[in-house]
Amino acid sequence: MVRILLADDHKLLIDGLRLVLDKQRAMEVVGVAKDGLEATRLAAQLKPDVILLDISMPRQNGIDAARNILRESPETKIIMLSMHDDRRFIQASLRTGARGYILKESAAREVIEAIGAVQNGELFFSQSVRDQVLHDYVEMMREDRDNSDSPLSGREREVLQILAEGKSTKDAADILHISVKTIESHRKQIMDKLGLHSIAELTKYAIREGLTPLN
Repeated sequence: MVRILLADDHKLLIDGLRLVLDKQRAMEVVGVAKDGLEATRLAAQLKPDVILLDISMPRQNGIDAARNILRESPETKIIMLSMHDDRRFIQASLRTGARGYILKESAAREVIEAIGAVQNGELFFSQSVRDQVLHDYVEMMREDRDNSDSPLSGREREVLQILAEGKSTKDAADILHISVKTIESHRKQIMDKLGLHSIAELTKYAIREGLTPLN
């Protein structure tokens, strides 16, 4: 039995995937998460075989969630879900260790095949991005900066995403279970490292780096 965790903040997509997966005798949905932090917590608690993980989620994005999950459970197979076939998102997903990348428009149609592929140790991509990956992968590894090259630490990236999403310092402290003073210290360090001087500039940077969606 393949144990599956779903992580996406769009209920309609989750319901659609569950409908498909519940019909499979050899697959079981063991949990559902609505953001990256919850996905990380449930992954540690439930130990799923496969995680379908949305790239753009509140509080913590799928890229950083995947990195945290695989650090603790490297045997977990992660398939990223996205509305975008942007090479930056694909590159970042692969470098975290994700084994698949499915566009949401075709997720219900491809999810069974994708899960089977990653369980067999293979990579899986939606057809619309497969040729792009094969053609551009080596070149984009040279051209694009990976998240691991970011001047920010993992905690600073978490703080930046939450602040860029419009949350207050207190909200950020509550979400990450640290003090307001620590959040303020991280915010100052982030601004100093990036040479930025306002929340608006931080938000633009977060969007550009794919930490938070444009909307």
